[in-house]
Amino acid sequence: MHDRRSANDRRELQVAHLGVLEYPAGVELQSALHARRLAGEIPDTLLLLEHAPVYTYGRRAGAEELPFPDAFYEARGIAVHPSDRGGRVTYHGPGQLVGYPIMAVPDVHAHLRTMEAAIISALGEAGVAARSRHDEGVDYTGVWVAERKIASIGVHVSRGISTHGFAVNVENDLEPFSWVIACGLPDVTMTSLARERAGDGLACFRKRMAHAFCAAHGARQRLVSAYRIGALAATEPGAAPAGAEPLLTATSVSA
Repeated sequence: MHDRRSANDRRELQVAHLGVLEYPAGVELQSALHARRLAGEIPDTLLLLEHAPVYTYGRRAGAEELPFPDAFYEARGIAVHPSDRGGRVTYHGPGQLVGYPIMAVPDVHAHLRTMEAAIISALGEAGVAARSRHDEGVDYTGVWVAERKIASIGVHVSRGISTHGFAVNVENDLEPFSWVIACGLPDVTMTSLARERAGDGLACFRKRMAHAFCAAHGARQRLVSAYRIGALAATEPGAAPAGAEPLLTATSVSA
């Protein structure tokens, strides 16, 4: 039977481009949006952003995956934070695209595979042939270019609503991955669009990723501002409706 729905009949998925955000502020924002999504106050939402340099370690990470003392990482300007997401140790930094879907997830495995498919599609549009390797084991969740890893995925689902998500290496420095056991794989080689000689910079790939993510979920994209999503307080008169209050005043957000 044919689906006769027009594009305007599809459900909306709101997308916010947030610039650079410190990791703790990103966690706080996700928590606030999770509560609102659970209450039915907002639709499914995708946050697209970059993080200031940080290592995060998920629920399955071991101490050996951060082999150097904290002072080593601090001297290089990299924070270290625990995370309630699945997965192990990874790095986030400027030039890497991070996506946090705050959305209803009835099937976690399907959620992971749909994210992988969306990333693969966006990379293909950018001229990079990529694939999933999830059938090789949980540590291979993510997206790969041949044997090189270009995107990591780690999620947390609470009361049927997801937080955390994916990170795609676009034009970020890859050296920090060599100072940890990235993704729990001692011999992993990380790559990026820039290293694969793709033409997309971050701004272009961010648009591709938003489109591919919405398409993979059969949803119509609706762009919303950082203020509307609650990530940034208005700084100029008239920037928001009178009396409106953001969910989070995150002074660490920058365009």
